[in-house]
Amino acid sequence: QVQLVESGGGSVQAGDSLRLSCAASDPTFSNYGMGWFRQAPGKEREFVAAISWSGGNTYYGDSVKGRFTISRDNAKNTMYLQMNSLLPEDTAVYYCAAVIAGFPSRAYEYDFWGQGTQVTVSS
Repeated sequence: QVQLVESGGGSVQAGDSLRLSCAASDPTFSNYGMGWFRQAPGKEREFVAAISWSGGNTYYGDSVKGRFTISRDNAKNTMYLQMNSLLPEDTAVYYCAAVIAGFPSRAYEYDFWGQGTQVTVSS
């Protein structure tokens, strides 16, 4: 069982930046593909970004491409999401997730989830 804890959320202005972190309890963190998802009130969970176990492959949702960067540090059992040029529509609870195989964009394929961290972007 992998426990994931997100941090780094907060309230910012449009155009600002934030960096989210996802710390994993499992020392075999490097075996997992990882992803970031977000969910705004009244909306379905949306794929944000995913990264392979090695960090060598990444994949982004269309709404964040060019603004967000996913990365990981396997030595620290931690994944990151650097969010630049934030927009009010980026407001959501952001979740990190781990998957045993691959690094998919569909939420149902992920095996473990964190509790989420709130990001609020005001105009």
